[in-house]
Order: sequence, then structure tokens, then C-alpha cells
Amino acid sequence: MTQHLKLRIHVSEPFDFERLAGRSELTGWTVDHADPENEDWEVHLDAGFDFHERHIGRLLVSPRYVGEHLARMFDAIAGFPVRIAHRDDGAWHYAFTGMISERHEREEPDNGNI
Repeated sequence: MTQHLKLRIHVSEPFDFERLAGRSELTGWTVDHADPENEDWEVHLDAGFDFHERHIGRLLVSPRYVGEHLARMFDAIAGFPVRIAHRDDGAWHYAFTGMISERHEREEPDNGNI
């Protein structure tokens, strides 16, 4: 079975996304990275968000610029620019832009306190 790739998505557009959705940073996972032929990745969000009276729990991300591939995200230092879509009436609707990066779990230091 393909391992989940944990992701962090920072939504930068629309400019008032944080006000409308309550946060600008989303976390989730995908398995679409396993197939190098996938041009888009479906991201299952850890916690969905409400946007214009709709609850969104999955997103579709694709490269923001023509000729790019999402696998370049692994080489990016601060994130990789993406277009972000949500499901609307059975189809994907591109409504956001942002940056995507791999999410690494932080280990809490063991300082001996319980």
C-alpha cells in the first residue's frame, strides 16, 4: 500500500481566505504522489473548512505554472506554487492559489518532565 504523503497548504488567494475560512494554512494527505504520471493531486484535509456556506474536505492541487510538475515540491525550500480547486456540483472548481510543502511531524523534546 502506498504511504500517505503529509502536506501543508498555505492559501494566499483570495486575499480574504483567512477571514472567510478561519485560517490560511491547511494540512492533509495524498497518495497521488506515488504515480509520477499524476499531474494533479487530490488532498484529503485533516480538518475541512467552510467557504461560502459549503464545507470543503478535499482539494485538488495542480502546478500554478505551465510546464511544472508537482514532484518539484520536494526540491522547494519554502513551498511550491499551486492552483487549488474544490468540488462544486460534481466537478472541480479552481478558486484558490497558494503554496504546498511536505509536512514533517515535529518531535517534542524529552526534557524529563511528565
